Amino acid sequence: MKKHLLLWFLLLLLSVNAWPQNLKAKIKVDLDRKTGELDRMLYGNFTEHLGRCIYGGIYDPQSPEANSDGFRKDVIQATRDLGVSVIRWPGGNFVSGYHWEDGIGPVDKRPRRKDLAWGDVEPNIVGTDEWLRFTKAAGAEPYICVNMGTGSLDEARNWVEYCNAKTGLYYSDLRAKNGHPEPYMVKYWGLGNEMDGEWQMGHKNAEDYSKYALEAAKLMKWSDDSIKLIASGSSNYVRDWAEWNRTVLNKLHDYIDYISLHHYAGNYDKDHNTFMARTTQVENSIRITEGIINEVRSKYKMKKPIYIAFDEYNVWYRTFNEGKLEEHYNMQDALVVALYMNVFVRNAHIVKMANMAQLVNVIAPMMITNGKLWKQPIYYPLQLFAQNCHGQNLAAWVECDRYDAGDFKSVPYLDVTAVHNEKTGELILNVVNRHKDKAIETSIVNQARKLTGKAVVTEVNSGSLTDENNEREQKVKGVSREITVAGDGFNYTFPAHSFTQLRIKIN
Repeated sequence: MKKHLLLWFLLLLLSVNAWPQNLKAKIKVDLDRKTGELDRMLYGNFTEHLGRCIYGGIYDPQSPEANSDGFRKDVIQATRDLGVSVIRWPGGNFVSGYHWEDGIGPVDKRPRRKDLAWGDVEPNIVGTDEWLRFTKAAGAEPYICVNMGTGSLDEARNWVEYCNAKTGLYYSDLRAKNGHPEPYMVKYWGLGNEMDGEWQMGHKNAEDYSKYALEAAKLMKWSDDSIKLIASGSSNYVRDWAEWNRTVLNKLHDYIDYISLHHYAGNYDKDHNTFMARTTQVENSIRITEGIINEVRSKYKMKKPIYIAFDEYNVWYRTFNEGKLEEHYNMQDALVVALYMNVFVRNAHIVKMANMAQLVNVIAPMMITNGKLWKQPIYYPLQLFAQNCHGQNLAAWVECDRYDAGDFKSVPYLDVTAVHNEKTGELILNVVNRHKDKAIETSIVNQARKLTGKAVVTEVNSGSLTDENNEREQKVKGVSREITVAGDGFNYTFPAHSFTQLRIKIN
C-alpha cells in the first residue's frame, strides 16, 4: 500500500511540474515621460487596383449593398467603424503604369488598359472623382500617389490642379465639367511607389529618382503650396536601403514632408517565435531612417521637420505568388498586426502616418465572400488602436523574460505601449504577450497620479493560434469586460498569445 501511495505521489509531482507555469513581469508607467504626440494618420489604409480590392470590394454596383455611386455601404460602414483616417490610392505597383486622365470623364468613353503590374485589365471605371467620393463617404482623408515610373512631370502637376485648383484653369474647369466645381483639396501626395525596386515599372536608381521626383515636387508645390509630399523611401532591404534614403533626403529635403517605408511580415519557416520577432526589423528601420533625417536636417540647418510615413505594412506570405492576394488571417497574424501598431505608437514622435495594405479582400482586414462582408482577425487590434489611442505616447518601462530566435536576440515576451489621453482622462496600455503557451503575471505600476474606479479590458485572443474567421463565424474578435483598479497599481495576467488593451481612468 505504501509503495502505491509513494508512486501516486511521485506521479502527482511530475504532473504538476509538467503544467505550464506562468511567467512574471513588471510594467511601470509615468505620465511625465511623454515622447511624442500620436497623429491620427497612424490609423490609415491603402487601396490599390489589384484583385478584388476596388472592383468587387469597395465598388460593386450589382450588389444589394451598393449605394447610388456603386460603392458598397457595408464596406463604407466597416471602414468608418475601423477608424480609418487616411487612405492611399491608386497604388502600389499599379500606379507606376497608371495615367490618371484615363479615369475621368464619361465612363463609357474611358479606355480599357492592361495593367502590367498585376497582369489584369483595368476598366478605369473607378477614377479620381469616384475614389474621392468613396473616401468622403468613408470619413477618411485621401492620399494620392502619383506615377513616377512611366508618368510625366506634367501629369503629376496637372493632377494637383485637377483636384485642388479653383475653377478658371484648364484642369480645374475639366473637374467642374465632370461634376465637381469645388476643389477637393487633397492634402497628401506621394512621389511614386517603391521606385528602388526592380519589380517597379520605370525603376530608377537613387540619383535618377531623386532628380525626377525633385522636378515633380517643384511643379506640384508651385501648383498648390499647401500640399504635403511623401518621398518614395526604400523598400528593398536586400540592398543598401539606408543609402537610398540618404540620397533622397539630401536631394528632396526642401520639398518633402515625409519619407515612406514599407514592410511585410511572414511566417515563412512556421516558427512562432521568429514570426513574433519580425517587427523588430521595422523598429530598426524606423530608427535608422530617423537618424538619417536628423543628419540631413542638421546638415542643411533645417527648421522644417521631416517625418516617416509607413504607408505599406501587413502580414503577407501565403498568397505571395497568387494573383488575387486574398490572404486569410488567423490569431497569430492578429498578434503581428498589434505588434506593428505598437511600433508605430512607440515611435510616434517620428512616424506620423501608417497605411495598412489593403482595405478589403486583398491582404485586408475585411473580406467579402458570397456577397457578405466579414471581419478578419487583424481587424480587431487595428480598431482598438484607432478608436482609443489618441494623445501622447508614454515611455513604458517593462521587465520580463526574453528569448532568442535566429537572428533576433533578446526579444521581450511582453511588447507594451502606453498612451495618455488627456481629453478622456485615460491611460491606455497595449500589451502583446508573444509567448505561445504561457500566461504572464504582471505587476502594473503607475508612477504618477492615482488609478480610480473601473478599467475596461479588451482582449483579442482565441483557443488556437491558427483560428480564423469566416462569413459564418467570428472565432477571433475583441471581448471586453470591466475590472476594478485603485491606488498606484494592480496585477494583471496576460493570457498566452494574446493582445490586450486596458483603458484606465486616472486622477
